[in-house]
Amino acid sequence: MCTRSRAVIVAWVPLVARPVAAHPPPTWNDARVDLDRVIRDVTVRLPMASTAVEACQWTVSTLSRYAPATISVLLQVHDRLRCVAATGSWQVYATVPPKAGIVGRVYASGTGVTVARVADDPDYLPIRPDVTAEVCVPVVDPAGRPLGVLDLQWCEPVELGPWRETAERIANRLGARIVALGGPPAETRSEKMLRHAAALTAAPTEWELMTAAICAARDVSTLSAAVLVLPGPDGPRLGRDPRQDEHAALPGAGAPPRAAGDLEDRVRAELVEAGPGPLGRMMIRAHRYGAGYTLGEAGHPPVEDHQPLARAGVRTLITVPVGPPDDGGVLLVADERLLRPDPTTVNLIELLAGQAWTCLDRLRTLARLRERASSDPLTGLRHTGPFGERIATATPGRTALLAIDVDGFKSVNDTYGHQAGDRVLIRLARAMEAALRQGDELYRVGGDEFVAVIEVSRPDEAVRIAERLAQAARSIGRTISVGVALPRRGESPESTLRRADQALYAVKRRGRDGVQLAAA
Repeated sequence: MCTRSRAVIVAWVPLVARPVAAHPPPTWNDARVDLDRVIRDVTVRLPMASTAVEACQWTVSTLSRYAPATISVLLQVHDRLRCVAATGSWQVYATVPPKAGIVGRVYASGTGVTVARVADDPDYLPIRPDVTAEVCVPVVDPAGRPLGVLDLQWCEPVELGPWRETAERIANRLGARIVALGGPPAETRSEKMLRHAAALTAAPTEWELMTAAICAARDVSTLSAAVLVLPGPDGPRLGRDPRQDEHAALPGAGAPPRAAGDLEDRVRAELVEAGPGPLGRMMIRAHRYGAGYTLGEAGHPPVEDHQPLARAGVRTLITVPVGPPDDGGVLLVADERLLRPDPTTVNLIELLAGQAWTCLDRLRTLARLRERASSDPLTGLRHTGPFGERIATATPGRTALLAIDVDGFKSVNDTYGHQAGDRVLIRLARAMEAALRQGDELYRVGGDEFVAVIEVSRPDEAVRIAERLAQAARSIGRTISVGVALPRRGESPESTLRRADQALYAVKRRGRDGVQLAAA
């Protein structure tokens, strides 16, 4: 017994006294990292994914075990590159324009890049302050078409060549798996709303805003027709048909052209035929009771105001109020199919209508402010600011400046008061505007001083128009003195106007109420 005990002790002591040295796990900059193993691990895990996003997440998480870098996969979703998987950073960009940054450059070109010093690349989008190098490769389908990008960014030195090759092989496998799963993820409703909200905000005119709103309503609802009804001076009016202007659709609005004679054409035709009555009642109903939608049940007749829509073939309808009850409208979204819109869709259309009205109100407010900033508040004519911009584009020998001064205006103010003088200026401005041709422009540049800017083929044509202005003044019991000048080649606008003023004062010296052409 004792002998066996000693034997056991002797046998085990060396194991305790001299433990076997353990090998540390491979690290990112260790030559022992088996990059083929990295590819195998990703390849094994990709079949576990049931969606394209899961495939990207498996890829990123597996890569992060071997390369503690900032790793991300961005896939093309509509008109953006969307980050669907990422690790190794405090934050990432949720979406990137398709040509922005190194990732956008790689996606657009379909060719990977190795950037040894990101500080030297003007396209680098900073994610971490300590990033030094980047490898970015396209994720392509089996036919070689780019689906997105796989991006790796390091903060410490690394052998970029082997990692570039590894990333390309992984990206090819990832692309094949994404295609097998049905392709990149579809745009979510919230992403659609964000895209359309941006298009609405970017619309520079009312017509383009209406176009963007109609396109957004069709896209978000997945219904085939949308019509915007707004109040007008003569009653309700239909918003512009986007197909009337092939340039009206904004980037991101996503309004594909449709064949003539479709549901939206028929809806517009029936509403025009029905007249303002049904449209007005639709607007009142929407603002009084809120949004409404059909139930998708056959055999139920529509209300009387919706009869024009039923005649057009509408079987599914969403009606949403737009703006406040006093001056707002209604958005009609329709389809020929018999469907039951879910409440979430109706809520999104209401949100869209609210955004559209906010943008419309902003455009109208800006238009009023611009009008006030560029117009004389008394006469409504444009004043010195726009006048300076206009004469800066004068064409030598073709653009005539007509300097106009009201004769005896000071005596009107002195005798009858400034209110009487204001009335004279208003009447005179209206009379002279009526005497000008389409395209001629009239500015008030001083108390009783005006300038008309007109395009003519000959100097005598400018004189004839000046005579018409003088006759217009006489028709309301006033007289004016007019000096006419056409710019010489190389002459500044200020010099041309000075010559017109000199011609005007020549008329004053002759006794007023006349026209004088300045020497060429």
